[in-house]
Order: sequence, then structure tokens, then C-alpha cells
Amino acid sequence: MRGVRGPVGVRSHPGRRTAAGIGALLLALVVALVPLPPAADRAEAAETDSSAMTLPGTKGPYDDFSSLRVTVHQTEHLRNQGLEVSWTGGKPTPDDSTLANFIQVMQCWGDDPAGPRREQCVFGFNQPGGESLDTWNRRLVAGSDPGETEYTQDSGNFSPFVPFRPVEGDPTDSESDTTYFGPNDTNAESMLKTGVDGTGSAIFEVHTALQAPHLGCGAVDAAAGDGAPRSCWLVVVPRGEYEIEGDRNGKLNTSPLSRSNWDRRLVFPLGFDAVGDTCEPDKAERRIIGSELLTDAMSSWQSVLCAGGNTRFSFTQAGEDRARAAVTQPSDSSPGLAVTIDPVEPVDGAAAVVHAPLAVSGLALGFLWEDSGKEVEWVRDLRMTPRLLAKLLTQSYVTGIRFWSVDTGGPPDHLAGNPESMLRDPEFLALNPVMEGRAERSAPYGIVLPGENSDTSRILWRYLQSDKDAREFLEGKEDPWGMKINPYYTDLALGAEAPDYFPKADPTETRIDGSNGISALYTGAEVVPYAENLHDGAQRVRRGYSGQTTDVSLCQECATGGKLTGERRGQGSRRVMGLSDAASADRLRLDVVALPNADGEFVRPTNASLLRAVATMKDSAVPGVKAPDPARATDGAYPLTAVAYAAGSVDRPEAERQDYARMIRYAAGAGQTQGMVPGQLPHGYAPLPAQMREQAVRAAAALEKGVVAEPTGSPGTTGGVAAGTGGGDGAGAAGALPETGAAGAGLSGGSGTQGDEASAEPEGASSSGASAAGTGQEKTVAASGGLTPADILGAVRWVLLGVLVAGAAAALAGPVMLRLSARKAAAAAD
Repeated sequence: MRGVRGPVGVRSHPGRRTAAGIGALLLALVVALVPLPPAADRAEAAETDSSAMTLPGTKGPYDDFSSLRVTVHQTEHLRNQGLEVSWTGGKPTPDDSTLANFIQVMQCWGDDPAGPRREQCVFGFNQPGGESLDTWNRRLVAGSDPGETEYTQDSGNFSPFVPFRPVEGDPTDSESDTTYFGPNDTNAESMLKTGVDGTGSAIFEVHTALQAPHLGCGAVDAAAGDGAPRSCWLVVVPRGEYEIEGDRNGKLNTSPLSRSNWDRRLVFPLGFDAVGDTCEPDKAERRIIGSELLTDAMSSWQSVLCAGGNTRFSFTQAGEDRARAAVTQPSDSSPGLAVTIDPVEPVDGAAAVVHAPLAVSGLALGFLWEDSGKEVEWVRDLRMTPRLLAKLLTQSYVTGIRFWSVDTGGPPDHLAGNPESMLRDPEFLALNPVMEGRAERSAPYGIVLPGENSDTSRILWRYLQSDKDAREFLEGKEDPWGMKINPYYTDLALGAEAPDYFPKADPTETRIDGSNGISALYTGAEVVPYAENLHDGAQRVRRGYSGQTTDVSLCQECATGGKLTGERRGQGSRRVMGLSDAASADRLRLDVVALPNADGEFVRPTNASLLRAVATMKDSAVPGVKAPDPARATDGAYPLTAVAYAAGSVDRPEAERQDYARMIRYAAGAGQTQGMVPGQLPHGYAPLPAQMREQAVRAAAALEKGVVAEPTGSPGTTGGVAAGTGGGDGAGAAGALPETGAAGAGLSGGSGTQGDEASAEPEGASSSGASAAGTGQEKTVAASGGLTPADILGAVRWVLLGVLVAGAAAALAGPVMLRLSARKAAAAAD
């Protein structure tokens, strides 16, 4: 559901002691500000999996690949994700126009244990540089391969081709048949280059039956009766310098599916987790609706929850407003449990609503930025300030509304003087000096933003408003280089208001001319279209295609003779930036932009940075429900952090409440163990702090009890709202929360219930009650391979800082300590 989006529908000696104290404080400050190594907040590869597999190349008639070693870093428990493929021992890819020495990768299905047939592989439609060569498709040149005996001729004057045969359905009838996949949704990698040291790596997007039903990977065949999901294959075809018959003309022009090239293939088995609804349909359904911040976690938990009871849990991803309405204004068909970021606030006369924390995650700004003309193929590190984000969100760069590479009319008058893109903005180049000298190259035209209304959108707007420079830009003040906000946004009060959507307010139309006199008109909504949601935004970044439709094709019924179309650019020219949830960014292995928190420290979402942000959050209008607050994100906290809460009314039928309580207990218990196995907490989430897990257990108990009359003056209610976690601002040590009182079930409205289950453990939790966050399992969100040296340094420096500050405070003597004590007492009283 989309809100109105403006005109187009549219965060000893006292003196010596004092001097010593000041010196210690200065030393502490230096320690705190020492930059961490790049790995400290860098989105890194997923943990090394025991299912990683390495295969050697083989010697061919002309090219010798026997020194090549290719590693696929995970071959089990796969889902729709980014999969690292790396190699060593290859020959460097030339950096000129020579087309040689690279690898080609494709995903295939096939039931033969020896591996797939070439007809079962997705390949074609991905043309690096846009040049149409047989190297990039399924077409074979008749007579060019002496080893080809199966596809030697075609009807008429057409070249033979290798058809694609899906797991179900008819095979394709030409090399250009897009029945099953085409330029915008193929996941084949046609040209992965090898560096000067003979190594290379890439992230390959693995598809399940949900993205590619023609492959069927992960689908469960009910007829088979064993419940096993379909496995698939990854095929790597190395390419050298020679053509099939020994020609060495500097430009390979034969398909990897041609028999002699295919014979050099390396084949990796891929094991998938089951996808789709695999729970028995005769089990009672318990429906859940709400925030997509929980989607990946719920997808992981569902199968285990199904196996552990007589119910099946279905989750519908939807805007939080819709989810809250299902609780406060339920119909007979409404889901019984909502997932929300902002709480369900009390409604007079309504039953109490229980809130239970389920997951800690946040937003991430992912990007794919290829630069094929440079020594470094991919841009991997970017920093952005809130003001730079404000410029992108308000279409204030010319490329936000006009695809400048095909237009020669210059910028529209209302954007005159503004940079064409980030690459011509001094603020961006000062933050990212490695991008200097690339202004002639295209940048992402804008940020791919979700089209649905969501609490998460407010978090990003509040982040911009928490920063003085960004807020003033949104209010109309020029930046130091004279760039100004797009005037179509000045009346939206974005410096003060935090809408739950992202408007595209500029209605400017641009004419694009095609061949034969046809033309079409487009706006910024076609330059950078909306994604359906955060997950879709992440998918578009991984695929390198925003959905842009600024090409024109023939349309006889159109007034201008043309219509807008779009197609993903070839490898080497894909540049997309999009807003995502942190779990999707991790799953698809996106590079993530580093953002400054309230201290000005550039951070990315990691377990540590997410938990530090939670520790700084205050209660919302409903006690016990933490409100995201980028302005309070200090001490390494990630500013776009949020907590997803389950919200359920205590007047639902008893059987439903019992089942939902079981789900909450699982989520707070075994569901907080981080890992890749179904039932675990996916990377991209931080395990709930221990106090939040305990709070969830109490909330489950309150939900299970239903409406319970409270004794007069019960500590479980305050003005009809249950008390939340102790200490109103939630401040505490990094990664921890203050102790939760016995009434911390997070109830709102109606008759609250005092949580008497404070000693209960989450389902599947250890007897110690410790959370995963406190068991030495601290891991980065974009990685899962334990602590890096930078993480250790990050922890040590804050411990050292605390020691130095404590010593300095002692040296500053009694009067200072008295003043500090007075301030602390006053803060507690507030």
C-alpha cells in the first residue's frame, strides 16, 4: 500500500592531580579516535563453510588449465543468496580489447549424479560490453567444433543452438527464446576476469525454485515422498586464448556450451534447503503479518516450528501500519500476530496488546559498482554522509531525473548548477578519494527505494534529520559548493517530518528519441524505479539492474510511436545502489556503504554495532518497546538499527495464543543461535541481548494467559500501560540492556498482566540463560567468521578508554566526583 507521493502521486597537589587527570582524558580520547583497520566495519565474506569444494582444471588440446583451482565456498544449505566463487592458477585476463583468459559460470539442474547436461544450464543474454558474440550465448557456429556431433545444423539458414530444457515444460525453440529467462533475470556470469596474479573471485547469485522455477532448486517433490529438496549444480567453464580448432585471433567467439569447450567444465553439486510451504497442509494455520525485517528469520524458523507442533506458521510480509491494524481493528480473517517496529499503541476499551522482541537488525545501503576500464574491477568501499543521502533521496542530482548519457539538452532549469551525479560532487569525492578522476564515468543514478509504506522509511528520514548538514539541506540551505535541494521537495517539510515512504516528487518529463522517428517520454520514476520492498531492492542490486526503463522501442498504438523499455547493462557497466534490510544484504553478499553515526564514526551493520545501537535506545510510547533513534547512536552504534517486535492481543482464542506463545519462545531461544541451518538466526541479525530474550519469554507467558484481572495498584501497569524495561532510556554497556523488571512484558492498553515467568528460559536456551551475544559468538553481520583483529582492537580500545577515564576521574579529585555524582543522580531522577 503506497501513500500519497507529492505532485506525481506522489539524526598530593590539587593542580598536579588536575593536570594528570586532564592528560589521562586526552590520552583516552586519542585511543578512542585511533582509526580501526578497514576490516573492523567492512562487509566481508561469509564464514568458511565445511561444504566448500575445490576442483582442478584439466589440460585441453590447446589451452592448459591444469594449474587452475576453482573453489565454491558453500555447497550445502543454500538458498537464494550470493555465493563466493574464487580461483587461483589462471592466466591474467588482458586489459585491452583482447578477449581471452576468463571463466564462465552457470547454474544448472539435473538428476544424473555425474552432473548436468548442457541443455539443463541457464546461460545466455548476458553480454559484457554489449557486444553480441557467440561467447555469450547458446548459439553454435556450424562446423566450428569438430567435437560437436549433436547440434550441427538447424532448419533454414539459422545457426544451430543448444536449447534450454527446464525441469518441467517444453525446451526453448531458439537461442533468443526468453520463455524461462532473459537479459534481466539470468544469473549466468559470462566473463569473470582473472587478475595479474592469476587469481580471481566473484559473487554468484544462486537461484531457488522461487526465483527460477525452470531449475526447481530446493523444491520438494511431494510425489517422491522423501521430503528431500531438489539439488542442483554450478558449472564453471574456463576459457583460454585459443579457439576450438587452435585459432588464436585475440577474440574468442564460441559458446561455452559447444562440445569441446563444455568438455573442460568443472562441476560442483549444490545442496539446497527446502523452499516454499513444506509444512503439512492439514495442520492448523497460525498467520503472522508484518515487517519485512523479520522475513529472513521467519523463513528460517518456519520448518523447525512446523516439526515441533501441530500447527504451521505462515508469514505475510506487509507494511507495519497494516500489521498494527490487524491487531487493533481485527476482522474474522485477520492474522493473529503482527510484527512491527513502532508499537501498537493503547486503544481505549480494547484488550491489552503484548509486545515481544524477536530480532535485532536494521537497514543497509547496498551497492554494486563495476568499473571495467580500471585495474580494480569492482568498487568495494564507499562512505556516504547524511547530506549525500539527502541529495539522492530528493532527486537533486541531474541523473536522478534525466539519463544524461543519452540527452544533450543539459540539466533542467530547476537543477542548474547542481552536479550531474555523485562523481561530480566535491563532497562525495572528498569522502571517497579513490573515485577521483572517474567523473567521466557513470555513477548509480540514484537509490533504489522500496515502494511500500514502512516504519523503516521513517528511520532513514530521522537519521537525516539528526544531522545538522542534512537537515539544513532538506530545509533549503545550499551545501558549501552551491548544490541545492530539488525545489519540488521544499514543500514536503522533510527536515522535520519523517514519512513512512520515499516520495518521487519531481514530475519533469524528458523526451528520448529512437530510430525511425519514434520517441517516448520518461520521468525520474523510470530512471530509478521503485522496488517492491527492501528484499526486492537487494535483489536488484545483486543483479545489477535497477529496473530502469529509459530505452525506447516501437509502439504502434503509442502517440509518440515509441514506448519505454529497459535492459540490464552488460558486465563491467553495472552500477546500482539500493536500500535493503541488513539480512538481505548479507544473504546476497552485497557491498554496504559505511555511514557516520552520531559520533561521526563511519560504521556498517555488524553484531557489535547493532547491539550498541539497541543499548542506546529509549522506550517508545509503550514501555518496554524500544524506539529506533539515530541521534543516540554513539560509541560504535549503527544508526539505522531497529528491533522487530511481535504484537498480539490477549483476547485472541486460547489455542491461538498458546501457539503464538510457542513461536515467541522458540524465537527467543534456539532461534537466536546464529548460523546457516534452518531454524537458526540468519546472519544479518544480531542475537537478542539476554534481557530482551527474558522479556520475550515473559511476553509469551502474558499472551498465553490472556485477559487477567490485575490487583489494584499492581506494579504491572502504569496508567493502563504495562511497565517496560527498567531505566527509561535503556542506556547501558555496549551490547547490553539494563535489567528488565518483572513486569517487562511490553503490554499496551487494557488490563495488563504482571509477568510472573521471569525465571523461565526461552525455548531451546541453555540453562545459563546467556544470549549468543555474550558467548563469544560475536560476528559481523556481513560475515560470520568470528572476530577479526579489528574487532578485538575495537573492544580493547573501549576497555582501555574506560580504564583511563576512570583513572582520570580519580585524579580530578573529590569536587569533580561530587559534581559527576550529582549529575548522575539528577539523570536518574529524570
